[in-house]
Amino acid sequence: MNKEFKKELLVILLISVTLIISCTTQETEKITDNTNNKELESNQKIITVNKIEVYHFHATQQCWSCKTVGEFAEETVNTYFREEVNNGKIEFKSINIDEFENKAVSIKYGATGSSLFLGVYDENGFHPEQNTLVWYKLQDKEDFQNYLKGVIEKRFAGEFE
Repeated sequence: MNKEFKKELLVILLISVTLIISCTTQETEKITDNTNNKELESNQKIITVNKIEVYHFHATQQCWSCKTVGEFAEETVNTYFREEVNNGKIEFKSINIDEFENKAVSIKYGATGSSLFLGVYDENGFHPEQNTLVWYKLQDKEDFQNYLKGVIEKRFAGEFE
């Protein structure tokens, strides 16, 4: 390596280290959001979620696992979010990706096969999120429902991973 290249590389490395150190050593004070009684870091903005769509995408032919994900998800939404369903804040749909009339929504979400998506509409727009962890919870309905309920509650609170 020539001397000039080594100098440039060293400068880039020093700038990178400085940025990393400054980002990780910032102090964050805690504030309380009285509407949800939760603590937030002062540099976080509270996101207002307007609606969540819980969509189970599937093919015409479904295996036991595919059917179960849809059934458990629908029951979770209808059991724990009845008020939100009634006022239009949450919606569950089972969508057959093989049917032509569902192509647009499949493309919107990026669904290509059997899957469970949450579509979050907030002040910043639309955010589709595929949840793959539900597939590991099919042997325990209660665990599945508690997990999905928690994910939906976090999204309503404006928490994203």
